[in-house]
Amino acid sequence: MLFNRYSADSRRLHASFKQAGCNPIAVAIEDDGFLPGDVMSVYGYFTGANGEKQKGAGKRSCYNEIAVPGSRETDGMGEYDRYQTRGKLFYAGLRHKRQVKTVNWYDERDTIRISDHYNRYGAVYARMTYDAMGKRAGKSWLSPEGAEVISEDFATGAVLLNEGGEVKSFREKLDLVLYFFRKTGFEQRRIFYNSLSMPFFVSNRLPASGKRDVLFWQEPVGDEIPWNMQMILRGKARRTAEVMVQRRTPYEKLMELGADAGMVHRLGLVYRFRRENGYKPEALICTNSENVEHCREIVSALPEMHFHIAALTMMSPKLMRVGEYENVTLYPAAGKEEICELFRKCDFYLDINHMGEIVSAVYRAFLHNLLIFAFEETAHNRDYVAKERIYQVRNWEGMAEDIQVIMRNEKLMERCLKRQREAALAESGEDYVRVMEGE
Repeated sequence: MLFNRYSADSRRLHASFKQAGCNPIAVAIEDDGFLPGDVMSVYGYFTGANGEKQKGAGKRSCYNEIAVPGSRETDGMGEYDRYQTRGKLFYAGLRHKRQVKTVNWYDERDTIRISDHYNRYGAVYARMTYDAMGKRAGKSWLSPEGAEVISEDFATGAVLLNEGGEVKSFREKLDLVLYFFRKTGFEQRRIFYNSLSMPFFVSNRLPASGKRDVLFWQEPVGDEIPWNMQMILRGKARRTAEVMVQRRTPYEKLMELGADAGMVHRLGLVYRFRRENGYKPEALICTNSENVEHCREIVSALPEMHFHIAALTMMSPKLMRVGEYENVTLYPAAGKEEICELFRKCDFYLDINHMGEIVSAVYRAFLHNLLIFAFEETAHNRDYVAKERIYQVRNWEGMAEDIQVIMRNEKLMERCLKRQREAALAESGEDYVRVMEGE
């Protein structure tokens, strides 16, 4: 498997193969220093950061352990020299853990000149340099001992690799990645990839002994089929044989645009559902907006349903007044564990708030087997909601009536949940085994 970045979508695809009992070699081109142990880094392969040796290299990771030049001081927000900011710290994950991910260093004119990148072990694994105008000039990747192994010049795109005392020059990053494939012996292996950028270029430049590579498409589709995908569909790609689309909406759009159904297939993800639905009349709404569509009307129409409304922020007076209903409990400024408990407790999710989605609520509701309802005007993530459970705002009564019927009929509830999983293209492990075996 070849990823440009080990993004959330990349993690889910990788997890689907693993949950199916397949253990493909996973490689990420870009390395943020926090890759899991079962994902190889192209840069880490050459610097030695892929092995156990890296674990003992880090000596600093908390803000108060960063080496500060001269007599500067640190308070966890930045580095200071008298009254001038010389450095800024950025943390990985939860800020209160104060695990440093990046430190930016500034000159006397407050222009960024160096950016040190820390890995999960607290070692500086890469360093970005900037010119006098604050524009990116180059980046170096370091060994666990701090020696420069790879350097990239952003002006020319050229890459230098110091390998065993010999300096190798590459015209661009793509050539370095191709060299990695030759060195590891991966160049004749079948490649599963999920990006039409660098991973596609790699697949298209490697030696071909037939078309066996597969693109897993996880992105939206606009008014035209992406150009590189058109190359695949016209048979012009060197090694890629087919496209597996992982979400319903992009698949339907590709079919609408005339994509070859013989080459483009649906293959969703293998999900690890957190719990079974308990068929309880408990509904969850997560919102940071006071504008929850027809909230009062729906609450009034469903007195048997208890509504739990959670926000990460404090709630406005308008939303607080909804808490006056006996079948409503409000959770202003809800904490992480409180929200987790609500997903475990509730069996319905209403995606009816305006503005942005919080806490990846629809995806989490799907994983917790909550039956999801939404309005056309408020739906945040349609890929996890059955089409028949998305209503026009003017038809809020239809939504309320359907909820009323479903919450009184467990068999109907189970059919609706099955339909929800089908709409999300939830797959079995067997489907991935067949892809792995090339069937």
